[in-house]
Amino acid sequence: MGNQEIEASKKIEGNQEVGQKQKFSGKVSAVIVAAGKGKRMEQDYNKQYIHLENKPIVAHTLLQFESHETIDEIIIVVAKGEVEFCKENIVERYNLSKVRKIVEGGTERYHSVHNGIKAVSQQCDVILIHDGARPFVTGDIINESIASANVYGCSIVGMPVKDTIKIINEEGFVKDTPKRENLWLVQTPQTFKKEIILRAHEKREAENLSVTDDAMLVEALGGRVKMIKGSYENIKITTPEDLEIGQAILKRRKGNR
Repeated sequence: MGNQEIEASKKIEGNQEVGQKQKFSGKVSAVIVAAGKGKRMEQDYNKQYIHLENKPIVAHTLLQFESHETIDEIIIVVAKGEVEFCKENIVERYNLSKVRKIVEGGTERYHSVHNGIKAVSQQCDVILIHDGARPFVTGDIINESIASANVYGCSIVGMPVKDTIKIINEEGFVKDTPKRENLWLVQTPQTFKKEIILRAHEKREAENLSVTDDAMLVEALGGRVKMIKGSYENIKITTPEDLEIGQAILKRRKGNR
């Protein structure tokens, strides 16, 4: 891969805002996590294979990374027993030439992610971890994620919450209302320099930590995690209602071409 110029707007010490180009010539791997079942989708098979218009959801997602010039390789993490199915029905059918490996996931999402990052090439410098059921990630989000991880070591994508959030106690009564301006909905990709995320997962394995996303592992190491703005369209499709929203997003995007 030749040098890629990735635009990024970054904050440096003293909160001075600067806009600058970062030349990134390292190798970039995308780990696409597609090992979840479709319980909330009321299906007995993997939600990633449910069709969004004429393609499985995970195919839409993978094509976003396949077509991105900065991505050098893709690792797909699938549920146990689905490697051959994914190879034949997704990778080969949609000519995904950047897919280097398809590996099986584990019991929990963090086990699946760990299996995926262990499968990236030795030459990899930066790893993007992305939900297979999140097909509306854009090239700009991928660019900004890589650029920010290159500067800060790790970055995550999110959006400010729109609604007031309440914290409740065990009895269901409100005990606190955090300030909305400090709350963000976390999305993917979550992007890391390889050595940082590998070390974080090794710590989780050694200490048997339970986490809901990979950034929490870096936080447990005492690392700083840079939040960058994603998109309200960058949804994860997990329910029938999400599928309807996804169809509307896809239709609108096609209409804007």
